[in-house]
Amino acid sequence: MAKYRLLRERLMKDGFWQLEPAEPAAVETIALAHDPEYIAQFVNGTLSSSAMRRIGFPWSEGLVRRTLASAGGTLAATRDAIETGFGGTLAGGTHHAFRTEGSGFCVFNDVAIAIHFYRPKRAAVVDLDVHQGDGTAHFFEHDPDVLTISLHGANNFPFRKQRSKIDVELVDKTGDEEYLRALDSVLPRVFEFAPEIVFYLSGVDALASDVLGRLALTEEGLKARDRRVIGECAKRKLPLVITLGGGYSKPIELTAEAHANTFRIAAEIYAGADC
Repeated sequence: MAKYRLLRERLMKDGFWQLEPAEPAAVETIALAHDPEYIAQFVNGTLSSSAMRRIGFPWSEGLVRRTLASAGGTLAATRDAIETGFGGTLAGGTHHAFRTEGSGFCVFNDVAIAIHFYRPKRAAVVDLDVHQGDGTAHFFEHDPDVLTISLHGANNFPFRKQRSKIDVELVDKTGDEEYLRALDSVLPRVFEFAPEIVFYLSGVDALASDVLGRLALTEEGLKARDRRVIGECAKRKLPLVITLGGGYSKPIELTAEAHANTFRIAAEIYAGADC
């Protein structure tokens, strides 16, 4: 949890970001994507102990507040992207949450909620967290208007994968060159799909220093990844929403710095873009 504070402090120190707290997502809005009974049980603290173990957090009122705020952050970032071309949130990317259950530190699926709420004609989800976005894949497996792309570790969690529209599985210790080559092979398909909006899950757990990632990217490799995704969206004037995702390096400062670099690159690109 410390990475969120460290990231915010880094961006505030940079001085070129307008950081605002988002309104928590309303239960009625979350219910556009998630099962109402599941939502009520989580909010009221009546989920079974096995369901909470699958999520990975102990239940608390603080967890409820944080979960609603995280979904609200992605909703606000989506609104900003629609209105201005770009929006970002310093949380979100909770891609392991399914319609009726949570998993892997994810309670509600923020991107699924945003897509259900704003109802774009076509949306693309570019998930570059090191873990497959199984919840997101399952949400939109049969929806022809949502393209889901996931680059992830083949041998990493979740061990029962779902089917994204495009899945790219990477072997352990994949480094910068191979990773970027894989990204270059699928990124053009995002724009061939002609989405109205792109959601970028910019997890940084592909870093070699990440204790859960199993890949071997460098900080420079992640920067190159971010420049590809953000730059191509800006060039095409496609509304872009950046959420976080995973990051578990030791020391955790490496994760916070990598997350900060994603937003710094976005600031650099959008400062020079006509959008």
